[in-house]
Amino acid sequence: MTIAKWDIFEHEIKADISGNPYLDAEFWGVFSQENRQIKVPGFYDGDGSFKVRFSPDQPGAWTLRTVSETPALDGSTASFDVTEAREGVHGPVGVHNRFHFAHADGTLFAPFTTTCYAWTHQPLDQQEQTLKSLECGAFNKMRMCVLPKHYPYNENEPLHHVFELDENGKYDPDSPNFEAFRHFETQIARLGEMGIEADVIIFHPYDRWGHCFWTEEQDFRYLRYLVARIAAHRNVWWSLANEYDFMLDVKPMDRWDRFFSIIEEGDPYRHPKSIHQGSPSNCYDHRKPWVDHVSIQHFDTVQTAQWRADYGKPIVNDEMHYEGNIIQCWGNISAEVLVHRFWMTVMKGGYAGHGETYSHPQDLLWWAKGGELRGKSAERIAFLRDIVEQDATHGLTPFEEIEGTKAWPSLGAARDGDVTYIYLAEHQPVIWSLGLPPEDGDWEVDIIDTWNMTITPAERVAAPVPVAIKHAEKTRGGKPDAAFGIVLPGKPYLCVRVRPKAN
Repeated sequence: MTIAKWDIFEHEIKADISGNPYLDAEFWGVFSQENRQIKVPGFYDGDGSFKVRFSPDQPGAWTLRTVSETPALDGSTASFDVTEAREGVHGPVGVHNRFHFAHADGTLFAPFTTTCYAWTHQPLDQQEQTLKSLECGAFNKMRMCVLPKHYPYNENEPLHHVFELDENGKYDPDSPNFEAFRHFETQIARLGEMGIEADVIIFHPYDRWGHCFWTEEQDFRYLRYLVARIAAHRNVWWSLANEYDFMLDVKPMDRWDRFFSIIEEGDPYRHPKSIHQGSPSNCYDHRKPWVDHVSIQHFDTVQTAQWRADYGKPIVNDEMHYEGNIIQCWGNISAEVLVHRFWMTVMKGGYAGHGETYSHPQDLLWWAKGGELRGKSAERIAFLRDIVEQDATHGLTPFEEIEGTKAWPSLGAARDGDVTYIYLAEHQPVIWSLGLPPEDGDWEVDIIDTWNMTITPAERVAAPVPVAIKHAEKTRGGKPDAAFGIVLPGKPYLCVRVRPKAN
């Protein structure tokens, strides 16, 4: 058998094992190449089928041998060959340059996230519409829940219950619905073929099926099972929870810490791990070593550079409020405001998340159920993404961290290599020089209209010279801030880009 690097090899064992194999049968696959061995957990897939999956990261010949205390699952062998990766496949994503991300082959990855919490639990035609909508090119990461949600605008029954229902209509934590897991991982794979990362949300508090009240042992078993099933997908990210702090009464903090270690034990690919809070005052301690990046919910995107300084890790603001018109304040900001918050987050050195919550007679809200994008922010986020990916070399560093530059709290200014951005946010000057090059040169200076999605060459003028003012022993002003100034149209939400002219 032959597969490509970073694709999935699957080995199946058919065995008739008494009792409940989900509870009682444990086995591992040991994958070997020369002197290297990688141990991967297997899982039960129903109907006497036991599987182990592996995503190889090196071409060449590989072998497998299973290990188990259950005789029927021990000692099964296989061999396969691995070719180079398919075109366009770059491998799993990990942290890169401390505050950023890259694929395993070194290709930079700047996450532009959207949220469709329960999209895989909707009717199949709705799911197909979701995938079609994602072809807009705005988003390369999707936040999505394993477990269905019970919440305003989320009251329908799921397509598949993730666990079998007991006599009280609650999930039986000892009886997974294998069809539901198969469907979920199929949709992860389809996202992967579109170049979209699946940010898998493992727990959440919005529950009428009882999963919030599982015991520690039941939680751990579910998590181990999920990791064994989907870790081999190269596009998986692990989000321990949506709003974990709303479950602290039933899942205490030490359990959340243990969840991280369980993922590390079963995921040899080291997919990114994070945890998301509800209240800003209840952030998890993202400085803990097992947290790979900061997943945060906060409307004040100006703080992004400070969060970088506080945590020393990539910042992903997954919820900055959503474009929409529902009654809840978190879901009724304008497209203009959401686009502004995206630009501010990115130009403060972080990454941002989108959601859309427009009222619908059948409660078909994108943030919950996917389907059709109805708002105006997505195409403008795609515009920002194109700009960032075109210029990316290392990842953006905010002026707050660059020696010799001046940062302004209400503006977003950042640099990546020899490209500088100055996002003017709500400000609307007619002339500008702050942050422009201190020495004249062959610069390409553009004015980016973030709403109208235009890029226009800037008109250079002499840099203004502010009046000299003496403060005690220090004199401010009296000389230009840069080698030149530029003329601006006097409107908000513009960004100035400065880069060397192409030869």
